[in-house]
Amino acid sequence: MSTTDSLENQFLVAMPQLAGTYFGSTVTYLWKHDDTGAIGIVVNKPLQASVADIFDELEIESAAGVRNFRERHVLAGGPVEREKGFILHDAGERWESSIKITPGVTITTSKAILEAIASGEGPGKYLIALGCAGWAPGQLEQELCDNVWLTTLANSDLIFSEDYDGKPRAAVAQLGISLEMLSPEAGHS
Repeated sequence: MSTTDSLENQFLVAMPQLAGTYFGSTVTYLWKHDDTGAIGIVVNKPLQASVADIFDELEIESAAGVRNFRERHVLAGGPVEREKGFILHDAGERWESSIKITPGVTITTSKAILEAIASGEGPGKYLIALGCAGWAPGQLEQELCDNVWLTTLANSDLIFSEDYDGKPRAAVAQLGISLEMLSPEAGHS
């Protein structure tokens, strides 16, 4: 696969026919796509768990006066590796196991970044997700041929927005269309 064929740093917006499935109404940030498959993080599916719950589970103390972590959602990042935490954050300091995706977006799985966030010394923008979405070689390409996903360039403002319900609409608006224009019927002309 050439780099021009790669969908890295793109959003996959679920088409209406995915309603009622795990991916219904989701926006997935695709951070890896090559000959070995694809990996992404769903960026708009909040769980009942908060960031404070993650800190409690991992016995991480948060500093006084730092943002109320009880109000910040943890996201369901996808149906794969649901027990593993992924932190998408703005670029800047790198933590152990950081992978720079773009000049403005990095992914990390390190507990150290959670400790930095709790102390108020972490990245300015971040989201924490449990699990990821994964596709075997050729699987995502077939789903695209089957009109399961709409693709659009990702942008960090949308990745880190806490308007989870508004993300699908905002992502497709970048293409000059609205969700209401999308038909739940898949097909080819």
